This record gives sequence, C-alpha cells and structure tokens, in this order.
Amino acid sequence: MRLARGVSPWLLPTAATAAATALLTLRDRRWALAAVPLSALTGGMLWFFRDPDRTIGEGRILSPADGVVQSIDPWPDGRTRVAIFMNPLNVHVNRAPLAGKVTSVQHVAGGFLPAFNKDSDQNERVVWHFETALGDIEMVQIAGAVARRIVPYLSAGATVEQGERIGLIRLGSRVDIYLPEGISPAVSVGDKTVAGVTRIDHG
Repeated sequence: MRLARGVSPWLLPTAATAAATALLTLRDRRWALAAVPLSALTGGMLWFFRDPDRTIGEGRILSPADGVVQSIDPWPDGRTRVAIFMNPLNVHVNRAPLAGKVTSVQHVAGGFLPAFNKDSDQNERVVWHFETALGDIEMVQIAGAVARRIVPYLSAGATVEQGERIGLIRLGSRVDIYLPEGISPAVSVGDKTVAGVTRIDHG
C-alpha cells in the first residue's frame, strides 16, 4: 500500500513504539496493555495516510479532494466556491484540479475550528493559484480541529498535470476550489467527490 508523503513524523514514532512494546510483551504480558492500543493506532494511521493510485477522470476541472460537497457559494467577483469537507476516513492527499503552472503557494496562519464551522474560513490554510487554460484558478487547503498540518508538495513555478498530487492535509479538513466566472458546478451539496476523478464543472 502506498503511503502519502509527509506522514513520517507521525507514523514512524508510533510504529516504532508499537513494535517495541510488542517485543516486550513476549517477556511480560502486562506490556500488552500498551502494545494492543499502539498497534491499533499504527494500523489506523496506515489507513488514514493511504495514497492510492488512480485513473484520472475527464473534465475541465476535477475535484482536488476526496470528501463531500459542503457548500456551493457565489462569490462577489463572479466566481463560484465549491467547498469539499474531508473527514478523517477520506484519503488526505489533494490533487491538481487542472493542468497548468503553480503561480503561488501561500501559507496563512489562523485558528483550528472544526472544518464544518462557518467561521473555519479563518483557519490555518494554504492558498494555491494555478495559471491554466481557463485563467487563474484558486484552491485553498484549510486545516481543521484535528488537522493541524498542511504539507504542500510543490512550490511556485512548478508545472502540474491534471490530477497530480500536490499536497497533504493530515487527518482531514476542507478544500475549497473557486470556479471561474461563467462556469457552473456539476456537483451539488451532499455529493461525494474523489480527488482527480470527479468532474466538478459543467462542460
């Protein structure tokens, strides 16, 4: 099973501690009180940080995240924001919605409210801009109450293919994608999305 880049600081210490306590259990069964939950936690982290290969979908704009469409909002400048909520069981690796060039990757400090909270727009986040065939496309990775670390894989100036892995939000949260003016969403609130597969714009 492929694991996401950027998980080592969390996974390796947990797995090492689980292995050590499992060995100690061979000498004294009381260590099982620690070995069992640590082994379960390691297994859970392996699942949380999976990064499966995918056949990239077709469409001008693909979903950048696995999750559920939380809201679709018209923006004052004519764009439409599609917010995708990622729960802890979703794949946490985000993907490029279009092919193009990364023009900026900006980290913005903020809070850690639950991602479903309407005020989570002010949370810790990373704002991406892509230069694409449709013009400038903005995408925002937003940390939540549990996810307190966003790991971008790329820097400004990088060229990306549609559906390429671009970053990780540890343990879920939210990803917003802004559709350009004149492009309507092909998804509705409550729809499930798959990063790099689900088309989110009408053709």
